Amino acid sequence: MTSVPRGGQAGTRPVILLAEDEPEIFVILQAYLEREGMTARHAPDGLAALALHAQWQPDLVLLDIALPALDGWQVLAELRRRGSTPVIMLTARDQDLDKLMALRAGADDYVVKPFNPAEVAARVQAVLRRAHTATAAPQALRCGPLRIDEASFEAWHDTGAGVPQRLPLTPTEFLLVHLARRPGRVATRLELLEACLPEGVALTRTVDSHLSKLRGKLRQAGLQDIVVPVRSVGYRIGYTP
Repeated sequence: MTSVPRGGQAGTRPVILLAEDEPEIFVILQAYLEREGMTARHAPDGLAALALHAQWQPDLVLLDIALPALDGWQVLAELRRRGSTPVIMLTARDQDLDKLMALRAGADDYVVKPFNPAEVAARVQAVLRRAHTATAAPQALRCGPLRIDEASFEAWHDTGAGVPQRLPLTPTEFLLVHLARRPGRVATRLELLEACLPEGVALTRTVDSHLSKLRGKLRQAGLQDIVVPVRSVGYRIGYTP
């Protein structure tokens, strides 16, 4: 498996922060992650996870839900306030509703305990690849007042005041790029699922969760009808460049 360089720079090992209160789980995952060319660092509780995230600026956070001090939901909420660091949730709950809740809260993927550590390493690689995909396609896309810069992995919109406003998006929410590359064309949920979580469990509702959160962010920014649902089919971009 090919490792993903940190920050897109060749020869640099991605740093993975594992927020997990069971040391034996960290030791196992550390071995698998480092075998795949990554550096694993440990946070034993939620408060430590936030402090170490600020200190190390990791490329990805593996986040257990049942953490002491602050639980995984609280940590995830703060990470999303800070920015778009990719997050994979670790949970003992295997119900679809719990998984969808994690995605709606801003997680990029989830892994159910007990897990295969090799699968966890594969999921980490997959999310890192998605996070760095934009660096391979340095071009700007326009969707009405929204500009998507694939090179910097950022989205901006024209507020009418002369100063573009940045729109914070998680790596998974950047499936907006997949839609923007095909303005006017409807993308099916399965197509978006493959672009969003190709290594994940094939739940089309996962796509709806990500798109619901994305559309909410667009609405909060005053951007209406950029992503339009097409009943029983999928989604399309409501503007042309």
